[in-house]
Amino acid sequence: MARNLVKAGHEVTVWNRTRAKTEELKEIRSAASPAEAVAGVNVAITMLADDAAVESVVLGETGIVGALPKNAIHISCSTISVALSKRMNAAHFKQAQRYVAAPVFGRPEAAEAAKLFIAVAGNVNAIAECQPLFSVLGQGTFIIGDEPHLANVVKLTGNFMIATVLESLSEAIAFARKSGVDPAALLDFLTSTLFNAPVYKTYGGLILEGKFEPAGFVVSLGLKDIRLVLQAAEAKSVPLPIASVIRDRFLTAIGRGHQNSDWSVIAQIAAEDAGLSITKSADA
Repeated sequence: MARNLVKAGHEVTVWNRTRAKTEELKEIRSAASPAEAVAGVNVAITMLADDAAVESVVLGETGIVGALPKNAIHISCSTISVALSKRMNAAHFKQAQRYVAAPVFGRPEAAEAAKLFIAVAGNVNAIAECQPLFSVLGQGTFIIGDEPHLANVVKLTGNFMIATVLESLSEAIAFARKSGVDPAALLDFLTSTLFNAPVYKTYGGLILEGKFEPAGFVVSLGLKDIRLVLQAAEAKSVPLPIASVIRDRFLTAIGRGHQNSDWSVIAQIAAEDAGLSITKSADA
């Protein structure tokens, strides 16, 4: 994302909790702290792993809230809790800063190719000012509403639905293999007819190949997101029984040592539960 902004002619400064990662971006200036990174800027963008990281970087002692200029905009692209998004909005408002929630959908290769989909919510004028940046980062921007946390609801909903696709594909492919059906033929049929969507094709291919490393999105983050959606739904008295099943599937994967594998590795858990080996089309 940073490289794409630089390619588009924007002046970019980066800060990362892991210093070595900023050293890979030799063409981009790095900062010693979040506060230093946002000093004097018009827009700050955060992309971090979880609530703890975002809270530290945004609201911590050297966080961006204390250093971002008045009227500047913080764009949060992370997958975080609805509650934290509300807290950040209040903190920025108190400092006369603006906050836009803009979580993104897309695996690392989509980010590199500037093909992300971006769900955006916040002040309409702030969103309009940020649109040139969104156009650089993604292939589509969808405005959800004027309250930033609404975009986080959409992001958690989307990740929950992707996880249900992973679980249903995992179970279906295990059933097909155990029944003697070529899983490649099954996937070709499904993605050519009833489920002709990128999420089925992408993850179906990973499951057939048993390609769970390197991870595009690790199991531990998948578990984090399912916990967040369950938390947000509970706050609204909305039961999500399937989410509870998927939470347990991710916990099983982590218990079996797959915490750093791609979250599609739950297909291996489904295969093992069915008495099958790793899910590869050659094993059918």
